[in-house]
Amino acid sequence: MVDVVPVPDPALVVLVGASGSGKSTWASSRYRTAEIVSSDALRGVVGSGEHDLDASADAFALLEQVVAARLGRRLTVVVDTVGTDPARRRRWLAAAHEAGLPAVAVVLDTPAGVCRSRNAARDRPVPARVLDRQLATVAATVGLLDDEGWDSVLVATPDVPTHPGNTPSTGRPTTVAAGTTSRSSGALPEQGAGLRGVVLQLSRFPADVDLLTWLRDVAAATEEAGLAGIALMDHLIQIPQVGRAWDPIPEPWVTLGALAASTTRLHLGTLVTPVTFRAPGITAKAAATLSALTGGRAFVGVGAGWWEREHTAYGLGFPSARERLDALERGIETMKALWAPGTKTYAGRLVSLPETTCYPRPVGELPVVVGGGGDRTLRVAARLGDGCNVLSDDAGLAKVARYLDLVDEAGRDRATVHATVLDLPLLGRDRDDVWSRVERHRGRVAAATFAARHHAGTPGEHADRLAGLAERGVTTAFVAPVGLDGPDDVLALAPLATAFG
Repeated sequence: MVDVVPVPDPALVVLVGASGSGKSTWASSRYRTAEIVSSDALRGVVGSGEHDLDASADAFALLEQVVAARLGRRLTVVVDTVGTDPARRRRWLAAAHEAGLPAVAVVLDTPAGVCRSRNAARDRPVPARVLDRQLATVAATVGLLDDEGWDSVLVATPDVPTHPGNTPSTGRPTTVAAGTTSRSSGALPEQGAGLRGVVLQLSRFPADVDLLTWLRDVAAATEEAGLAGIALMDHLIQIPQVGRAWDPIPEPWVTLGALAASTTRLHLGTLVTPVTFRAPGITAKAAATLSALTGGRAFVGVGAGWWEREHTAYGLGFPSARERLDALERGIETMKALWAPGTKTYAGRLVSLPETTCYPRPVGELPVVVGGGGDRTLRVAARLGDGCNVLSDDAGLAKVARYLDLVDEAGRDRATVHATVLDLPLLGRDRDDVWSRVERHRGRVAAATFAARHHAGTPGEHADRLAGLAERGVTTAFVAPVGLDGPDDVLALAPLATAFG
């Protein structure tokens, strides 16, 4: 027997979900037809059918009348629209409270892929771009609901019943069903593996092509290859380990915004943003916005900064290592304070803020991955961050083990953190191609040394190697392949996508 969430009855119930999320099915399985007012159904009444968009204005005018009339009579009304218009929500909410009825927002927590599949199976599917916009807007809306004054915000998962109960007409439901949650703060998390698996790190960018087109093509190939996401380096000048100072390296947060419009499932973020580049509140704002735009697919890599040249060139201060690590601790605490629910004053261990007003809020988890392998950095990552990032060599793997031990010492569950590595592989189709690429890229480094440093091998060999890293506690590999030039090189990474299970 499945427990249920008792929804106040009578009440205003406003559904929030994209096309294909199951709003109408949820409503019809729980309420009488007369209690449900649907914008689609009303388009069929005042127009030629449910998909007659020319009839939308008349349909919503009629919907408003029905809502007002039922609330005025203190009758339950279930509003079945996408639910993302804030002005309409405020109007319905005020009318419910004026009538003395509780107001409940019900978010349909249906995976984006399910929505797309259901939509595609319809006789008249919503255009893909429209559905993508709906999914992003719904995700952003979830972060706003808690501060709008709803008596309850419920998250309904597919196939788990949530029924109106014989509860008083005021107050908040307190019983939560298995698989259904009652939210008082925060946002709806993206379901699935999240930032776990293989993430493509982009560090080199072409100078002689249309950059946006190149990025879109690479992102499409990353999705096709089954990788988990894309990370961008955050440097002001191309670093010598990667290329020449005059090689292009775009500003990452602007670039991630462009990628947000070109991807549907990739996790996007930086690896890593130095705390010396931007005030942490500004980084928090950028990351929260990216999270809202992507429906919860953002992450933040953050570090203390290390390259003095780029700081000096751009007129930025470059404090001592100790001061930069102090700033790293303050920065992480500041970001997490600004992402927390509400707008209240924050007084923490290192940071005090008069308010924490940061909208839109992040959607679900917004991991902070701390880059660097020094002992203090690992301690900061274990205590304040959500993960660490080190190189994938033997020294780096020892630091992964150290980090996980520090997580245990901090009283945290290591299953909830991200132990990540930066991997710099060289891939070839077969042994001949591998060594041809070694010769092409090794420069003055001995071939054997270069090959060992980059684990030169075929995609299958790299997949086996990464699977071994998973056995040592690594949850995510940020992969920056040697000589990556475009989409074809990204597609070659497909065998690596399943290395972490």
